[in-house]
Amino acid sequence: MKFLDRLHPLALLVLRLGLGAIMIAHGAQKLFGGMPRFMGMLNNFGIPGWMGYLTVAAEFGGGILLVVGLLTRLAALSIVIDMTVAISKVHWKNGLVTTPGRVGYEFPLACAVIAFALIFLGAGPISLDGAFFRGSGGSPARK
Repeated sequence: MKFLDRLHPLALLVLRLGLGAIMIAHGAQKLFGGMPRFMGMLNNFGIPGWMGYLTVAAEFGGGILLVVGLLTRLAALSIVIDMTVAISKVHWKNGLVTTPGRVGYEFPLACAVIAFALIFLGAGPISLDGAFFRGSGGSPARK
């Protein structure tokens, strides 16, 4: 299966594009019209409303950074933190699986796991990180 190693850059691109698109969509909902409601929801969970701006930065801004592959590890870290808070404060009590009327934590967990992997794997060579920061933002050194 050594031939699959050549597809490593493509796999990283697919992970970044998929997670980036999801995060952009979730951040855009808050940024373009839903911010007051979201800040109220945060207050109900005991989180200061102003932290909604950090959530939007992580989701919308981090999603854009993932799509273009710039500062990928930092963007992924912010998404891991965002999803960890979402799981612990909102979804944990509902359990892993979504049931009617109760949203489980399986989706934010999947997003967090993908972001966690990107922290350690980097953006790969098909990215702005790969173009600008060869060796630091790309994939691990090849043997």
